[in-house]
Amino acid sequence: MDDYLSEKEQWEWLKGQVRENAPAALLAIAVVAAVVFGWRWWQGHQDARELQAGSKYMQMVQALERGDRTQPLVLLGELERDYAGSPYTDQARLLAARMYVDEAQLDRAANELAAVAEHSKDQELARVARLRLARVQIAQGKAESALATLGTEATPGAFAARYHEVRGDAYYAKGDKAAALSEYRSARTAGSESTETSLLQLKIADLESGAPAAPASAAANTAPARAATPAAGK
Repeated sequence: MDDYLSEKEQWEWLKGQVRENAPAALLAIAVVAAVVFGWRWWQGHQDARELQAGSKYMQMVQALERGDRTQPLVLLGELERDYAGSPYTDQARLLAARMYVDEAQLDRAANELAAVAEHSKDQELARVARLRLARVQIAQGKAESALATLGTEATPGAFAARYHEVRGDAYYAKGDKAAALSEYRSARTAGSESTETSLLQLKIADLESGAPAAPASAAANTAPARAATPAAGK
């Protein structure tokens, strides 16, 4: 078209195009600006909520360190009510479960652990919760429930050795020593030097020699998992 228009005609054509398309261009710019602003506001809002949830979790930890057993439960209630989807709430539930185990309130501990195992968005925390829930269930005399709890996790990943060991504890609690020994051996095979414990070796040696084994207690390894992104759980 430029080859057939004079300079003036080209200028008039260009101004016409601007007048015709300016409203659409301005609308597009406004939409993009609104989306960017909205996204940044939402991200800022979410970051602020995570900071608030993290602060409440730390207050809970500090209260427990002081020996306070009342304030942590108040803070847990606030986290569950106001920050239900936060990984800090999952961490707080694991911490409360530890407190309940120490106080021999196994039903309450099981409730908190089940909530994390079933609803946490962080798979690592969910796996930690399942392990601890299974230990509590064994202590409650619910070995079948413990096996069912562990059975829901098809790919425990780095937790494979621990899953096998706790399954062994559950089978031992049922009186099935052959299945318990098999699981303990699988735990030894799946583990590494960092995860293999002298207690596991003792369980294997006791069963291989025909002596009674000594499964881990429900309270073992129930310290809260550390949140690296607030959700690491290892």
